[in-house]
This record gives sequence, C-alpha cells and structure tokens, in this order.
Amino acid sequence: WDYIATCVAASREPLTHPETGDDVPPVPIIGNGDVLSWEEWHEHQEVTGVATSMLARGILVKPWLPTEIKERRHWDISAGERLDILRSFTNYGLEHWGSDDMGVATTRRFLLEWLSFTCRYVPVGVLERLPQRINSRPPFFVGRNDLETLMSSANSDDWVKISEMLLGPVPDGFTFVPKHKASSYSAMAASVASGARA
Repeated sequence: WDYIATCVAASREPLTHPETGDDVPPVPIIGNGDVLSWEEWHEHQEVTGVATSMLARGILVKPWLPTEIKERRHWDISAGERLDILRSFTNYGLEHWGSDDMGVATTRRFLLEWLSFTCRYVPVGVLERLPQRINSRPPFFVGRNDLETLMSSANSDDWVKISEMLLGPVPDGFTFVPKHKASSYSAMAASVASGARA
C-alpha cells in the first residue's frame, strides 16, 4: 500500500501532452490489497488517496462486504443468512447452466470452489479481536450452532455436505479437491476441526 500511495501521488502531478502541450487529466488509481473489512477499505481510501479499492479475495470470503463498507459497520451475519446467500448462488447457477445433471454438476463445482473461500470467515460474534485480517490463520472454533460450525470447516467433505443441502445428493464416488488452497490453513487444522465434530 505504500507503493500504491506513491503511485497516487505521482498520478496527481500535472502532466502535459508531449505533442499538443494540452494538460493531461490525472489517472485514477485503484488499490488492490485483499480488503476484508470496512475499516481497511476506508483506511486505504484516506491514507493513500486511491479512487477506490478492489476487494479481491475479501468478497469471496465475505460476499456481504460491500454492505459493511457502505454502512461502516461489522455485520454479525447468521449462518442461516449465509446459507441463503449460497442458496441464491445455486439458484443463479441452475438458471444459467440448467437443472439437468450437467447443470447441477457445474453449479456444484463452482459452489464448492467458493466454499473453499467462505469457510475462512470467522463470525463477528466469535472473533476475539476485530477486524479479521485476510492472511490471519483463523483458530479452530465451535460455532454458535451446528450450521455455523459446518460452514467454518476447512474440510472439503464438509463443503460437499453443504452442497448436498442445496443441490441434493452427490453421485456415488464423488470427491472434490479445491483448486485454491490457502497456505495459512493447514491440513492439521482441518483434521482437528473434523475430529471435533465427529
């Protein structure tokens, strides 16, 4: 973000077109830094002077992040509300790819990839300290209900269970291996979390 601030400052220096001598308007600079909280977003705007910031992985983890930014508040969203967001996603997927076997399989694949990000969210009511940071390794926690605990699991078998809640049973022999694996989420933590639920 220090370099981004340098770029913003450089973009505001008056420039003239080399051939015409006309003033060249400043180029808006957009920050890219995996924003995960409304505080981070507003801090980046104020400190660096960027025109706006990309949310990147932050919006994959917390799809309600734009609401938090707009309202300048942390949203202690319930597991049921989060499941409703996933339900809307699956409905859009079925509408787009169809509700035949292939459409369901495609929707499930994208849902499962997304769940590899959403499981990184630690509910506001469970966090010891706000805000959650994108590269923080979340500790294992037991949610306030079984669904919240299931949604926090880093075990892909649990993501398949969530997909079955929304899209029905998977075919026999179905397995899922995510494309995106966060290095701060260890396999050990996933196995501890699964063992705690057993």
